[in-house]
Order: sequence, then C-alpha cells, then structure tokens
Amino acid sequence: MGATTVQASETAGQLSDVEARMLEFERSWWRFGGAKEDAIREQFDMTATRYYQTLNRLIDTESALAADPTLVRRLRRLRRTRQEARSVSGRR
Repeated sequence: MGATTVQASETAGQLSDVEARMLEFERSWWRFGGAKEDAIREQFDMTATRYYQTLNRLIDTESALAADPTLVRRLRRLRRTRQEARSVSGRR
C-alpha cells in the first residue's frame, strides 16, 4: 500500500480494506504470537519497514482517527515518545 492509497482513501473519507486491516492488526497483533515482524510479513506481504512507513502515514489521517480514535491517539503518542527519545539521545 503506497502513499497514493492513503491519500486516495483520505480524500474519500474512508479507510481502504488494507488500512482497516492495519488498524485491526495494531489493536491485536500480540494474539498472533511470535515476532511482530513475522506477523506483518504474513498478514500484509510487506517488510516491517514498509509497514511502519505506511502506518505512520495512516495514523496522520482524519479517516483513521475517525475509525478508531483511541488506537490512533495511542499510536501517535507512542510515535512522539520514540521521536523525543531519539532527539534526546542524539544530543548526548
């Protein structure tokens, strides 16, 4: 799923099937057992890097926020925390 898919669904105000599956996966990935990266590859047929790039674009959309506000806010908060930790460690 590329940037155009996220942008196209944002324009339509709805999540694509893949986007909805990604949000569902983030809600419950721990149920799959094993490494999250393996589950990503199995469920979405993409690398973990590509998945996280796509997920980060997705959680910035109003469509994702409307679909699952609690999850999207949590994912945004986690992302912000990781970014802040990287910026602090980069200053050392």
